[in-house]
Amino acid sequence: MGAAIEPRARPEAMADVPGVCELTLTRAVVQYRDRHELDVPGGAIEDIGVALVLDGEYAASCEAIDLGSGAVKHLDLGSELVILDWVYDPTIQYIRSLLNVAAAARLASGGEVRAPLGQYCIGLGLSVLSRLGFTAITRPTLLRIGFRDVCRDLDLHEATAVRVVVDREHLVRAHLDYDANALIFDAGCGRPHADLEETLLAAFPGRDIRRVGLELPALEPRCCYQVRFPLPLSLGETMAEMDEIRSGFSRLYLRFERDRYRAMRRVIDTFGVRRTLAQLHVREPLSEPMPLLEPYWPGSARIH
Repeated sequence: MGAAIEPRARPEAMADVPGVCELTLTRAVVQYRDRHELDVPGGAIEDIGVALVLDGEYAASCEAIDLGSGAVKHLDLGSELVILDWVYDPTIQYIRSLLNVAAAARLASGGEVRAPLGQYCIGLGLSVLSRLGFTAITRPTLLRIGFRDVCRDLDLHEATAVRVVVDREHLVRAHLDYDANALIFDAGCGRPHADLEETLLAAFPGRDIRRVGLELPALEPRCCYQVRFPLPLSLGETMAEMDEIRSGFSRLYLRFERDRYRAMRRVIDTFGVRRTLAQLHVREPLSEPMPLLEPYWPGSARIH
């Protein structure tokens, strides 16, 4: 008689496929985007979009700490996630000890205390980016770090965006699309704003500026403006673009908020501009900071 076949459950669905294994994401340094978390456009001002996975045992989500702010986040892994690097176990253990210290200090003071943790995280993040260098994968992160410095210099608040009061009825909010490398100006109304259009042409001469629509749920469509920049090919070009963006916003302030422009110039002339990207140890010549430019008024340029 033949041997009886005993049915049994397969331990894993892909167990018989050679070369397939399960890998935990714990210790991975990942690059996350807006699709992985619910946040304001452009992200929070303290975050840099690079996180270290503290607990990546499950396939649906992971617990990670942003290497800019030191804030613990729960990221959705249902979409594509870019792994930049890996760290050693002692690094994870040290960060967890810093988290415990921050939690104890928060309980003692009744407020948020993350200074040592934040300093260690940003140092770790910059060291990872220095090791990777400038690539097509790291470019969105470098743009985010550079634009974060611009926002801190001009309009420090909780979001990575710059706000400009155009008139009594319109507060324009601008953030950077890191993938498309374009500034998005939300005019806050459903019709074109003539004064804003004229000033954008003057603030960013030679750039492709387009009028686009923004569809929001349960709200009327809003008019937005897109200022497009060429994709930088090096760290130096990225820093030069941030200087151009900073100067463009200074022209907007000079046109719409003169008092704020004067205050901003005094601070920048005294302390200089933030250049976090200059801390990266990348083998290429870096440009000198470009001074804030004076007003420029175009001739026949138009917004499409």
